[in-house]
Amino acid sequence: MKCLAIALAAVLLIAAGDLRTESEHTVAAGETLATIARRAGVPLSVIAQANGMSEGIRLRAGQKVAIPRQQTHTVRPGETSFAIAYRYGVTWDAIATANTLDQRAMLKPGQRLIIPAVLPPATAPVVAQPWSAPPVSEPPRFQSPSAGAILRADRAGIDYAAAVGDRISAAAAGTVIFAGDEPVRFGKLVVIDHGDGWHTAYGYLDRTTVKRGDSVRAGERIGFAGRKSETARAQLHFEIRRGDRPVDPAPLLAR
Repeated sequence: MKCLAIALAAVLLIAAGDLRTESEHTVAAGETLATIARRAGVPLSVIAQANGMSEGIRLRAGQKVAIPRQQTHTVRPGETSFAIAYRYGVTWDAIATANTLDQRAMLKPGQRLIIPAVLPPATAPVVAQPWSAPPVSEPPRFQSPSAGAILRADRAGIDYAAAVGDRISAAAAGTVIFAGDEPVRFGKLVVIDHGDGWHTAYGYLDRTTVKRGDSVRAGERIGFAGRKSETARAQLHFEIRRGDRPVDPAPLLAR
């Protein structure tokens, strides 16, 4: 009887499909989001978020459910939630949810994190890959993202004066790989990929007007300026990055 039960379980598993390799699952009668998550080996909260569903939703037979595949990351000394979210192009909110962490929890060196591949609605997944140095190429043509006066400028970026609600524009054409909250330092943040390892980042926004996966043109509005904190003045923090390293923006903007 025991052997029969094991064999029957194996047959049922084969018939239902191996969810550990599926990226999209067709719901069978009686299946729930929780059972799909358990068989897929992906946290329930991650699947629910990727499909825009509540965790307790009732599924119908034949319904398609996206199963985002995920990566893992080991925290390095001095690494911040912003750096990790920036590297993988996933909001820190999604990473914290996948790891059942408080968004403001301190990270510890050696800590292993699940990096969920959260899918934007009705688009293919956009997953930033670990960066390796690309061939030397001409940098994109960058323009100033703000009309405000420069408050501070160094090799790590530029802070522009702004009023809450001032228009913030893309410095060059590209694809949005991050648009959301970075709770440790930059508040609402947009990061744009310009190809060949070039990125721009726009922090301290009051509101974003783009989402992950959007293509933007140079000069297109991506959000509105906001405050760094309740007491600080409104401003925009702007960075140009090559891979995961900041690059002095002054000579690139001057071109």
